[in-house]
Amino acid sequence: MSINKEKYTQLQQELNSKATLVAVSKTKPAADIQTLYDLGQRDFGENYVQELVDKEVALPKDIHWHFIGHLQSNKVKYIAPFVHLIHGVDSFSLLKEINKEAAKNNRVIDCLLQVHIAKEETKFGLDATELSAVMKEKDGLKNIHVVGLMGMASFSDDLSLVREEFKTLKHLYDQYPDFSVLSMGMSGDYTIAVEEGSTMVRIGSLLFGERNYPVK
Repeated sequence: MSINKEKYTQLQQELNSKATLVAVSKTKPAADIQTLYDLGQRDFGENYVQELVDKEVALPKDIHWHFIGHLQSNKVKYIAPFVHLIHGVDSFSLLKEINKEAAKNNRVIDCLLQVHIAKEETKFGLDATELSAVMKEKDGLKNIHVVGLMGMASFSDDLSLVREEFKTLKHLYDQYPDFSVLSMGMSGDYTIAVEEGSTMVRIGSLLFGERNYPVK
């Protein structure tokens, strides 16, 4: 079992009431998730739809499942019946699809809009202008609830750069007083993210160890 129980306890004490801990369990077996669940963890994040669907069936029903990967519109239907929060909504068309599938399941699904704050071009997300446009367009969608923003900082040893990127996201977040969730910060930069106002951090390797990616 690769769960770092000491780190989990430390994180809970460190975050306290400042930020919600989402344990990122992608590629990890259900047994590892169950171990953290038994320690009291209820929020878990997954990046792959099929993996999330399989784990939802196998694990306790009071888990809050977070989808934190890049979500394709044609996969929304598989997670719409149960997903707790979708982190990476980066287009109005995806928001519409989530709304449609939520309505089919008689649900209102909470969503975060993903903002591009990193210097890397590979990261997904909206810019400030696109964010404003989506916020105006979403008013007709009755089965989604945009509760906040999500962003990923540059993968960089330059901590001042990382801090500035988080500050940028917090500044945008503060422009929408109805928001309640600011999801920023991962295993390598969560302390800076919390200092800059994050209310939710996504921690994987510190809890579960390194990723076990299948060999292609």
